[in-house]
Amino acid sequence: MSSRKVGTQRAFDAAADFAALGRHLWDPIGAATVAAAGLGEGSRVLDACCGTGASAIPAARAVGAGGVVDAIDLSGPMIGELRRLSADLPQLRAYEADATAWDTDGYDAVLSALGIFFFPDMTDGTERLISRARPGGRAVFTIWRGGAMVTAGRHAGRAMAAVTDSTPPPEREPSLIDRIDQADTYAEWLSGRDLSDVDVVVNELRLTMTPEVAWLVVIGSGFRGIVDGLEPGVVEQVRERYLESLSAEGVTELDATTLIGSGTVRRAGRSLT
Repeated sequence: MSSRKVGTQRAFDAAADFAALGRHLWDPIGAATVAAAGLGEGSRVLDACCGTGASAIPAARAVGAGGVVDAIDLSGPMIGELRRLSADLPQLRAYEADATAWDTDGYDAVLSALGIFFFPDMTDGTERLISRARPGGRAVFTIWRGGAMVTAGRHAGRAMAAVTDSTPPPEREPSLIDRIDQADTYAEWLSGRDLSDVDVVVNELRLTMTPEVAWLVVIGSGFRGIVDGLEPGVVEQVRERYLESLSAEGVTELDATTLIGSGTVRRAGRSLT
């Protein structure tokens, strides 16, 4: 198999693993994000950084046949998986596209579940999304609460380093998200983004770390980069060492709590040019 085909297969495998983790993690977070938007029949919605549809699919069901959900993501495999999963929802239109360059506006609601912190400039990217909503429309953005998910990444990184005789992945450089990952600081930041009536809900979620779920947390999330590029046999060794590490430290659950921030858009969208 050519290196290009291998890379493509890994991308599609990642999309499938992302979807498999969905019922444990992404789906409840996506459903809570949609609930905060208060969508009605016939609404027009933009779902940015949609992944395999954890929020886009319930949003499409909420708006009904008379509404529209434009779901966008940079990942072609993720969009491909979303199209498969939403084949019975013609009101959901999935696009492989850059959320920060999307030029359609006038939406009744703009959503992004666990996406805005991936933007090169989180503030500018979020403001651009808000500008796609009509005045009086809703904007709902979900982020991780400080400390969420870190245990899995730490144990997976250590396991990879032990198996490959390398150093663990370096810690991420501090950024804006680390300064606003609590309810009060997140609400303050959103209030500066041309939103009124800002509300932040703490959405508590804890995953029971069975071996299946614990490994899906690695291969079905951003932690997948820890094992990407390793040979299958090495990946299996990392999996075994990772599960042993969790067991040795008595880790039986994972904090996956999110902050769901919402607000009303004050004024008309601005040009993206």
